[in-house]
Amino acid sequence: MKREIQKVLQQVLEQVTPSQEQREKIERLAEKLRQKISQTAKEMGVEAKVRVEGSVAKDTWLSEEPEIDIFMQVSPELPRETLGGLCLRVAKKATEGAKHIERFAEHPYLETFIQNVRVNIVPCYQVKKGEWKSATDRTPYHTDYVKQRLDEELRSEVRLLKRFMKGIDVYGAEIKIGGFSGYLCELFIIYHGNFVKVLEKFAEWNGRMVIDIEGYYLRREDELPLLFPEPLVVVDPVDAGRNVAAAVRREKADELVIASRAFLRKPNKKFFYPPSTKPFNQKAIRRIIEDRGSTLLFITFGKVDTVPDILWGQLYKTQKSLHKTMERHDFQMLRTSVWSNENDLNIIVFELEQAKLPAVKKHLGPPLEKKSECEKFLMKHLGSERTVCGPFVEKGRWVVEIRRRENDAVKLLCEKLKGGGRNVGVAEKIAQTVKKGFNILLNEEILDVYRSNREFAEFLTSFLVGKPKWLE
Repeated sequence: MKREIQKVLQQVLEQVTPSQEQREKIERLAEKLRQKISQTAKEMGVEAKVRVEGSVAKDTWLSEEPEIDIFMQVSPELPRETLGGLCLRVAKKATEGAKHIERFAEHPYLETFIQNVRVNIVPCYQVKKGEWKSATDRTPYHTDYVKQRLDEELRSEVRLLKRFMKGIDVYGAEIKIGGFSGYLCELFIIYHGNFVKVLEKFAEWNGRMVIDIEGYYLRREDELPLLFPEPLVVVDPVDAGRNVAAAVRREKADELVIASRAFLRKPNKKFFYPPSTKPFNQKAIRRIIEDRGSTLLFITFGKVDTVPDILWGQLYKTQKSLHKTMERHDFQMLRTSVWSNENDLNIIVFELEQAKLPAVKKHLGPPLEKKSECEKFLMKHLGSERTVCGPFVEKGRWVVEIRRRENDAVKLLCEKLKGGGRNVGVAEKIAQTVKKGFNILLNEEILDVYRSNREFAEFLTSFLVGKPKWLE
């Protein structure tokens, strides 16, 4: 088995390791951009130290997906409220003519594409270690820490881990994914020594994992659950009070666990390079939806006036709130997900056991030994317009059959979303869009959207299949 694993890893490593020519090209571009941003900042009267950070600075980038991170370190005296806007203006001026996307972490930053390479230009404060004013202030310290501890062999192991995580769709700390950051991958390799050992540790997952590379909590382990209640804890080597893995969603950690077990049992290159999703054709998708037996409910709405990173946070918040609303009204949820083109189309998907419930339901009251609660129950239901049958006693407790307030999922959601839906937890920016209009589609009613949007078709196909691409 060890030989089989090494054979697969060698093949992957050949693909993910940049050639000397690629390295020189990316390094030249990074340095050119660094100088351009530095010069532009100077011309605009902004005092900033400009550094190349991230995977390019640490030489842990993947040949297929180079990404350059450039940080503008400014004086800590600059107010927080002007940090993002000021540095965005510098970044846009320095990269005039390129496509710009405003992103948001703790504050705004700019994503752009130069020579088909993704470039992130990020503001931060130039502060002493531990005197953080924003989350991004740690990044230069992260870069220096990792560079000091990775040699060529370990950088190869990082590349393997990154590619594996990308292949199983758990890579990326942005809100949309909620997965593992590149820095987290590097720390795993620094701590465990190689890719296989990282997978072996996750394969043995018992519900909680703690990594404290610098031993900040040595002989103080009992403090850790109080400081870091998350199931996965990686103490930041440059900040003892921070869990690098705090943003990793539980389902992403779980997916890494099961994929690690599967790969170690039966290694295959598809864990790193899964086959692309081929959408079902029109006839097949219609038949699959009809034969499924459940109800697929789609809430669709248009452009939300915010940057993509905030959009995804608002989508997930809205999805969760509407999920709770439907469950409170007895609609049984099978699955739910969210899709967006990050522009003019957003879709929340709910798969329900059924979209229409019986008009009447059985409601259990208190046991007879709870006298005061029984009196309250009788007062509430005797003579109530919603009472269909009872109250009566069954198996030692009061019972009543009552008419449901709402037994149609579409009517329920239409009512709750009228006016934007803020009263049921719809996120603010989404509520502003929903207030202007939305659609609720059931089952095959989504097919017009499916036909006209390839990315959504791939998403819905994957949603309906449900199974990870690597699972046999």
